[in-house]
Amino acid sequence: MKIYRITAAFLLIVLSIATFSGCTTFDNFKTAFIDKPEENTATILIGVYEPMTGVDSESSRAEIEGIELAHEMYPTVNGKFVQLEYADNASDIYAAETAIKELILKEPAVILGSYGSVYSMVAGEYINEAQIPAIAITNTNPLVTSNNDYYFRVCYVDSNQGDILARYVLESKKETTAGVLLPEGDDAAMAMATAFTDRIKAETENEDAITVYEEYTPGDKDFSAQLEAVEKAGVKSVLLPGDNIDSINIIKQASDMGLDVVFLGDKDWSSDEFQDLADGVATDANTAFVNFYAADEAVNEEAEKFLKAYHEKYGENSVPEDAVALGYDSYIIALDAIDRADDDATGEEIRDVLKAERSFQGASGTITFNTTGDPIKTAYISTWRDGELVSIYTVDPV
Repeated sequence: MKIYRITAAFLLIVLSIATFSGCTTFDNFKTAFIDKPEENTATILIGVYEPMTGVDSESSRAEIEGIELAHEMYPTVNGKFVQLEYADNASDIYAAETAIKELILKEPAVILGSYGSVYSMVAGEYINEAQIPAIAITNTNPLVTSNNDYYFRVCYVDSNQGDILARYVLESKKETTAGVLLPEGDDAAMAMATAFTDRIKAETENEDAITVYEEYTPGDKDFSAQLEAVEKAGVKSVLLPGDNIDSINIIKQASDMGLDVVFLGDKDWSSDEFQDLADGVATDANTAFVNFYAADEAVNEEAEKFLKAYHEKYGENSVPEDAVALGYDSYIIALDAIDRADDDATGEEIRDVLKAERSFQGASGTITFNTTGDPIKTAYISTWRDGELVSIYTVDPV
């Protein structure tokens, strides 16, 4: 009975307040104590700037998949929920300009993306002006980060891949000579070839270590002259920095000639598309290439957590593409920088934390950003064996 008397007294007081003080006072009381407002949950915005429609939308899927998996695993930072704010650049440079402007107006703490170096370069000027740090995921063009103090990346650029392949030849294969077959007029291929040859010459202290260096016209069908030069030089490793179609045609022709040579390629050789185009000709006997991630090489605890989460979501037999691991890493690196910066940190302060990043442990390995925002990180040399992608050598960062 006592509880009923207390409740009745409480209601009598409420009615008295309503009677003598008017509706406004009662409405305030009702709002404060009866209608319990929803808790105000603070959020941190992370921008996802990607081609979600258009010709590049399928290619960007893996990057977004990695970001979203990381977000599911780490949905909060500094006691605040993380909200992914998407901006579709629609696989178009003009739409990209509009998309990045609109995304910047929403004031994300960090921006991730975009697939396609050209869309990142379009965004670069606006990102730098707004002083919002951005992390590219699979952009290999050096212009994305050069002269932009706010753009970082978690993959190697073209020239880095040449250096990594040279280390593989020297450290794993223990060879002191090599060759290069280079497409004419291809700046990215030239950058890769230059880094490859420079590393081998420097490490062997031999200016003649590249014993065959031949050019070809992109789109050629007959590479017999170049391959005869390779055979004559007697090298066992030859860099092919050209596009996939030319590289596959060269590998096929070399196979027909019976050449005992391992051809070295960039990360594009790790794609299912390359393997399909090669139609079984690219094997562990004749190919080795850079890979930004190797599922069979879980090099740290974060890599193990990533792979476990991926298998739980997509099936035990599923194998994540390298872009998924890199998208994952871009998110957790951004989250770590936000966490280590002060509360309500500015973009400049978060940028400074990223620039000071040392030996971050991500799904794709150890990552340290250099002065241009490019990574010094773990890399993998892979090959195709019985139609499966396998890792054959891990290149530690130097």
